[in-house]
This record gives sequence, C-alpha cells and structure tokens, in this order.
Amino acid sequence: MKIIIPMAGWGSRLRPHTLTIPKPMVPIAGKPIVQRLVEGLVQAVDEKIEEINFVIREEFGQATEEKLKEVARDLNTKAIISYQDSPEGTAHAIYCAKESLNGPVIVAFADTLFRTDFKIDSEKDGVIWVNKVEDPKAFGVVKVNDDDIITDFVEKPQEFVSDLAIIGIYYFKDGEALKEEIEYLLDNKLREKGEYQLTDALENLKRKGAKFVPGEVIEWLDCGNKAACIYTNERVLENAQGKEQLQFSKEFKNTRIIEPCFIGEDVVLENVILGPHVSVGKGSVIKNSIVKNSIIQTETSINGVILDKAMLGNKVEVSLKPRDYSLGDYTTVNDD
Repeated sequence: MKIIIPMAGWGSRLRPHTLTIPKPMVPIAGKPIVQRLVEGLVQAVDEKIEEINFVIREEFGQATEEKLKEVARDLNTKAIISYQDSPEGTAHAIYCAKESLNGPVIVAFADTLFRTDFKIDSEKDGVIWVNKVEDPKAFGVVKVNDDDIITDFVEKPQEFVSDLAIIGIYYFKDGEALKEEIEYLLDNKLREKGEYQLTDALENLKRKGAKFVPGEVIEWLDCGNKAACIYTNERVLENAQGKEQLQFSKEFKNTRIIEPCFIGEDVVLENVILGPHVSVGKGSVIKNSIVKNSIIQTETSINGVILDKAMLGNKVEVSLKPRDYSLGDYTTVNDD
C-alpha cells in the first residue's frame, strides 16, 4: 500500500500563518495537520505502508521536506518528495506523484482531518470517503444506488443531486489504472472549470467497470481558515483525551490548566489560566494571562493578555501593560 498526499497549495485563506510554512505544516494539538492525517490513514489500513509521496512546491524549502521525511520515518515507512509547480487541478496534483501510482494506493489531500471506524476493504476497486453536508454546491459529490455502489460523480452541482460530499480521501486498488485515466485527461487537455478534475478520471474508471463504494466518516474537520483550525484543534484535543500524551511540561507557577490542552516541551507558565482547548508549542512563555480556545506555536512570548479563539505563529511577542484606571460611578469600559 502506498499513500499520496497532494499538499502544494499556498493556503491563502490561512494567511498570515501560511506566509512562512505550508498549510499542512500548521500544528493542531501539537502535531502538523499532515502528520495527523497520515497517522489516521495508517490506522484505517491493515497493510504495511510502503511509502508516502508528498506532493509539494519546491519553494516550501528543505525544512519542510525534512519534517515530512521525519513524519514518514515515525510511521516506519519512507518518504518521497514530488513537486507541483502550478495549480492545475486535483488530477494534475495526483499525477505529479505518478511514480507511486501502481498497485493499491490511498490519495489524501492535506487540508482536512477525519475520524472514522471504517477499515479499508482492499478487495474493493475503490473507496471514496464522503460526509453529509447541508450545502453541497461547493463540493464534489457522489450518488449511490441501493447496493451502496457509487453511480455518479458530480463536481460542485448547482442543483441538488446528492448531499454526500467527497472529503478528499480515496483508495484505489489499481493505481496504474488511475494513472492512465489521468494521462488521458492531460494528453487531451480535458479540463473542467479550467482544471484537470479527479472526478472526471473517476467517472471514466466507473464506465470501464470499476465499482467504487463510499466510506463515511464519523467527523470531518476542515483546516482551511483560522476559525476552522481553532475548531479543529478543539475537536482533536477532545478526542485525544486518554489516547495521547497531551501535556509534556508539568511544573508551572501559580497556574491553572483547564483540560484538554496540549503543552509542549520547555513551556513556561506563570500566573496563567490556560484552557480549555489550548495548544502551546515548544519553548513558549506565557505570563499573567488568560488563554482559551487558542493555538500558540513555538517560542512565542505572551504577557498580560486575555486570548480567546486566537492563533499565534512562531516567535511572536505580545505584551500589554496593566492599565491605571480612575473610574467614577456608572462608568462602562469595553473594547467594542
């Protein structure tokens, strides 16, 4: 079994956090999004993962490539780094990892996390993970028949055809067949809405007899923007209680921790109320503050602030002086 992770997008909706690192490297509960994604995929298969092919931009740099190789090593497999220099659609992104398109393969786009009890049946021609959504217009969707076989793939339907949205995670029994269909799209310049769409390749495979089944998830978590990341961090922390070591640092001064929280190594907390749902990266220092529902990355310094639903990057400094008030009766002070 091989895994392909297309992750070459700029993540513009998550700026400024993606100005220095790609979106899949943003930490959620102490781990990069892409690391949590591949760990979930490994748990969903019973076979050994031979390799993970990460499709990135070359501009992401050596530090990102080394971190991805480390993620693969921690899962006892090897990393292959492939490059996508221009955004030309989902099918094109997968084709950039064509050397891994043989035998059984999982494709997972690295801007989403999921929870599922579903185990891949490797004898199926393919599995498409889906989730029910209220407004399917922004998604590719599938239709299924009474035998739970996918009958249609529809890209961003403007009229209702199904509420089963494709979440960007796929299993293919025959990676070579997928590669041939994508090559057909590329060779004949068959674009839809200006891009080479994976759903077109899936439709062609279906016409040739491949039977795809849906794999439904318990929970689908988006990491597309700041608000979504904050919520995803909350849900991952909730689900990780009792399953992961969420706190490494233990000795804090005059500090109350409201779980669940992730606290990295060498974190300093002094006169702090922290939590719930806070992730603090390695080497950060927080003093005289209240922080809840927030993501704070590494080596960041915070003093004298109240944070809620905040997202701070690496090496950030936030310090506010105490205010000296002289307020008379019936005075109201707020930040609105």
